[in-house]
Amino acid sequence: MLDPSNHPEILSAAEMRAADAAAIAAGTPGIVLMERAGKAVADEAERMARTATRIVVLCGPGNNGGDGFVAARLLARRGWRVELGLLGERAELRGDAQLASDGYAGPVSAAGALALKGAGLIVDALFGAGLSRALDGQARALVEAIGASGAPVLSVDMPSGLDTDTGEIMGVAPQATRTVTFHRLKPCHVLLPGSALCGDVRLRDIGLSAFGLGHMRLIGPDDFRRAQRPRAPQDHKYARGAALVLSGAAHRTGAARLAAQAALRVGAGVVAIAAEGASVAANSAHVTAIMVEPFDGLSGFARLIEDERRTAVVIGPGAGVGEPTRGYVRAALARTCAVVIDADALTSFAGQLDDLAAHIAAQGGQAVLTPHDGEFRRLFGDARDVRAARGKIERARAAARACRGVVLCKGADTVIAAPDGRVGIAWRSPASLATAGSGDVLAGLIGGLMAQGAPPFEAACAAAWAHARCAERLGEGVIAEDLAVQIGPVITALNQRNVKFAIH
Repeated sequence: MLDPSNHPEILSAAEMRAADAAAIAAGTPGIVLMERAGKAVADEAERMARTATRIVVLCGPGNNGGDGFVAARLLARRGWRVELGLLGERAELRGDAQLASDGYAGPVSAAGALALKGAGLIVDALFGAGLSRALDGQARALVEAIGASGAPVLSVDMPSGLDTDTGEIMGVAPQATRTVTFHRLKPCHVLLPGSALCGDVRLRDIGLSAFGLGHMRLIGPDDFRRAQRPRAPQDHKYARGAALVLSGAAHRTGAARLAAQAALRVGAGVVAIAAEGASVAANSAHVTAIMVEPFDGLSGFARLIEDERRTAVVIGPGAGVGEPTRGYVRAALARTCAVVIDADALTSFAGQLDDLAAHIAAQGGQAVLTPHDGEFRRLFGDARDVRAARGKIERARAAARACRGVVLCKGADTVIAAPDGRVGIAWRSPASLATAGSGDVLAGLIGGLMAQGAPPFEAACAAAWAHARCAERLGEGVIAEDLAVQIGPVITALNQRNVKFAIH
């Protein structure tokens, strides 16, 4: 079984087809690849069906069904009671699927005629990456029957009915107990709602080369290692970077403090909160290692960031929505240091994306935007390419191109996109992160890493990984104040051992 921490690339349906085609062009017949995939399915089915008396294999009319025919043949040869049902006519199978069908000597029933209730295991080999439209008619009824059966389900490549590239459900899809996929993960394995239907995902090698590996990947511990600035004996605090976090008004200063604490704990040498008016006293009463820098209006804020030692600015947590916040963002971008644009700062530019993009472009693209779904719609909802994009990955890519910066789209399936098309995905982030203030901590982590010199995309990927690990360490009852305290133990554990993905 392949370990995604060693093979983190994610392939689209087109990229996977290209990898298959390259292997075939290099001399590996397609039926050989199908035999390897079918064997992987049969091996996984045996692990799941140790006490089963009956394994039902449901095959579709394409290559996914061909994998099912191979698995059924191998399972029958190994002594299992196998019932195979085909959606469609056997005489209509073509290519490698036909060859796989010819090798199966057992009876082939109409898929809809098989009794699914009482099966020890159902192998769902109906539809894979080739599905291009919503399931209806007989296909939909069959998938619904899988769900109603109560039997454990092993899906081949992906649960039938998922859009490979978006994870969306195309009409209907079953809840798999386990999914076995090949060569590399696909977007539907890591994007909601599809990822929740895949169950445990097992990644199997079928002998494809690295050809066709794209620009999408899971983020993992190596992303943090690459972004982290190693400590050196000669370091002083400013050598490790200085971050500035803009505070909101006196009654909403907590968000800025959460971000500032995270920036300091992730390794920035100096962190200060820029505070105005009554927020100076409110912040001063709650911080010690974090400094408070008073300022008066936009001109005062601009003077604060003229200090060339400041290497990153975080604007948005609790900042308030409106022209003052827009002005602070423009001032920070004019300074050409790294900028995290979060929360209220994003909403402040609703309907003014072109203005924001022009300032980011002039600054050199050293900006990370961190919208949740609502903020994303407000900021990017009028962008034509974003509206036309299919799925979260392509929307994030289109948004990054539109704003000229890195975009981190929050969620249990956080997607991070750079304007050059690179994508990082944080898979199955803990649900405990859905708590007030956790996004402020994430913004601070990004700012702290960029303050130390990490590029925007690398900083965003590393911060998303560390953010999730902090929540995992805490378990239930997480509140945002707890998260930053866990950064030190997470980094210590990472530096002490080779941390791997947990994918199931």
